[in-house]
Amino acid sequence: MIVARPSRVAAGFLYLIGLPFLLLVIWGLASSASTNRFFPGPVAILHAFRDTWVGPAFVDDVLPSLARLTVGIVASIVLGIAAGTLVGLFRGLRELLEPLLEFFRAIPPPVVIPVAMLLLGTTGTMKVVVIVSGAVWPILLNTVDGVRATDSVLSETADSFRITWWERLWFLVLPAASPRIMTGVRQGLAVALILMVISEMFASSAGLGYRIAYFQRNYLIAEMWSGILLLGLVGVLLAATFGVVERRLLRWYHGITEVNRA
Repeated sequence: MIVARPSRVAAGFLYLIGLPFLLLVIWGLASSASTNRFFPGPVAILHAFRDTWVGPAFVDDVLPSLARLTVGIVASIVLGIAAGTLVGLFRGLRELLEPLLEFFRAIPPPVVIPVAMLLLGTTGTMKVVVIVSGAVWPILLNTVDGVRATDSVLSETADSFRITWWERLWFLVLPAASPRIMTGVRQGLAVALILMVISEMFASSAGLGYRIAYFQRNYLIAEMWSGILLLGLVGVLLAATFGVVERRLLRWYHGITEVNRA
């Protein structure tokens, strides 16, 4: 067992880097045989990445974008969990708001950008509002479903022990709903990253989305691809951070799942 463990780690590492490395090789061979200037090779993109983002552009464009993304994600999580918990707990409130929630959920988030620009101008607040307007819905709706799915036997047990409302919320409802809440957060992260880029492409003079659009308009193709590469790395970092947080918060849930599988 002790000998097999390093081999499993090595195999997992090879699986992790194997496919990306193979794709890079295929990309490099295809681009070297192509005369299309819009299809640069990996080496040219890496050089553009170093020249573009390792310097003032990182401070002027990337850091503000990441700050707005972070604020938007945190606001979406807080609003989504708080509103979803209230809607899930109170049936009358849920029946009252359900048509309205379905209406706003069906509106594509990019449509909100012109309205937000009229009301808030082309400010950082506008971009955060756009991020929240799209990322909050998967969190809110998954929280509602998770709260509604709380085990009725546990709820009756809490009633019999006369547990207070706040204790029931903190120790029963939220832990029971946490797997679905984390599913909503995972979906919200992807939506937030997309909306961060889109909001910065409209009437903006800074930000990662603006810079990518600027490169495209000026036919700086390798630089444009380097911005897309940077966005992919940001997405990977978000997913990795979320995975660490999820494993810590849902250790009990994954433990139960593994026991049931065994």
